[in-house]
Amino acid sequence: MSVLEAKNITKIFPGVKALEDVSVSFHKGEIHCIMGENGAGKSTLIKCLTGVYEAENGEIFINDKSALKDRSLFKRIAYVPQEISLFQKMTVAENLFIPYDKAGIKGRINQKKLEEQARPILDKFNIHVEPGKLADEISVSSQQLLQIARAAAFADYDVLILDEPTTCLTQKDTENLFDIIRKIKKEGKAIIFISHKLDEVFELGDCITVFCNGRKVSTAELKDVDVPWVVEQMTGKQLDYQETFCSEKVSEEMILDVKHLTGAMFHDVSFSLKKGEILGFSGLVGAGRSELMQAIFGYLPIYSGEIVCQGKVWKTGDTHYSVTNGMFYLPEERRSQGILPDMSVKENISINTLDTVSSWCGISKRKETAKAEEIIKAYNVKTSNLNKEIKFLSGGNQQKVIIGRSTCTEPKILIFDEPTKGIDIGAKTEVYRLMKKLAENGIAIILISSEMDEIKKCANRIICMYHGEVTGESDYGSEKEEILKAILGIKTSSEEGKTDEQRA
Repeated sequence: MSVLEAKNITKIFPGVKALEDVSVSFHKGEIHCIMGENGAGKSTLIKCLTGVYEAENGEIFINDKSALKDRSLFKRIAYVPQEISLFQKMTVAENLFIPYDKAGIKGRINQKKLEEQARPILDKFNIHVEPGKLADEISVSSQQLLQIARAAAFADYDVLILDEPTTCLTQKDTENLFDIIRKIKKEGKAIIFISHKLDEVFELGDCITVFCNGRKVSTAELKDVDVPWVVEQMTGKQLDYQETFCSEKVSEEMILDVKHLTGAMFHDVSFSLKKGEILGFSGLVGAGRSELMQAIFGYLPIYSGEIVCQGKVWKTGDTHYSVTNGMFYLPEERRSQGILPDMSVKENISINTLDTVSSWCGISKRKETAKAEEIIKAYNVKTSNLNKEIKFLSGGNQQKVIIGRSTCTEPKILIFDEPTKGIDIGAKTEVYRLMKKLAENGIAIILISSEMDEIKKCANRIICMYHGEVTGESDYGSEKEEILKAILGIKTSSEEGKTDEQRA
């Protein structure tokens, strides 16, 4: 039975038709997956279905009633956004119940009672944190699960929309979330699951709808289709699954030598990096990979150890030194740390090259524009114009701007931290090809990734970490099982047999 239906929805923004004559329905007790490249129209559809946007044409029915005539019907839809949207300086319990009237709480708030009421809900959703803790004191995984609990625990809803819910989750938390989603499905709710991860879609979903360029391309039962079919529907072309992205021009020249590095989240880490190499770092969330790279870059402190770059001792604790000496860190949180969202594409590119586009009288608009056009062409950035605010670009195109910007000053080392987080499979392939091209042009690349297929496809060598320690090192083509053991804390035989000198 259809509980939510969109009929002939068209949504137009200035100069862009974001949705064109889209019709799709969602049924009780069904997990309906939505996929499409960035910019395909998924987010616009969701905002129409939740009443945030009003379409130029079309109709939305909730339980066979027009939601555009009775907007109170939109309350039957619970929505969990991709981005964390908690009150960071409020407690877990306060975040769970706010606004308090939805949970039947009236009058003055008794904090102790509030926390007691929160415990069974946290247990139901397997969120293992104290209800009195502040939101910013718990892990990102727990914050994401808390958002889902907040949306689902009290709302009198018929439809639950989950937008990229596993982006920040560990494997264990993802399995936990899937168990919860299946329970909600058994309760007769309709679930809309938006994801770029094909393995999750095929594991969890019942049916799939694919979008491309604002149009609904196809809808199918997942049992009747396979991964190549989905990719072809999304991109309009077949992808070469045999294509590899590791560098084929690795030099014997050592560009970076890290010796016995210890910091707050990592201990006694040693590794080397060659010119033209893509060195992968694999591990679970919390393994210390990002913290290690941020320390090498100079953002976090180093307690002991040494870094040598091309024979010279590297200065630690100074990000300006790192950048001026050819090391760039491309952060995992692209939107909050990688871009200047309210500035234009052109300004986001030129921010790294102000010295070269400026003169005594200020920034040369001609030079700035020329440099931006050069990067946009070289990295195939899709944007309507240079002056468009970068926040309106898709995630994949934002990432290409960040990569292009980092290469403007001829870097020696690029550190990619989860570079394809939140972007679609087509854009992922473009990023992989860019990394390979950069490496084969002589840049040394460090790739941090939580995706097993990504790390295996792209890295010449893979270093595995667990709880801040190196537990294994594998070459390209190593078995998946060997890597999995290492990221779960089981040291590989190759790592156990190494001497301190060999690890250094």
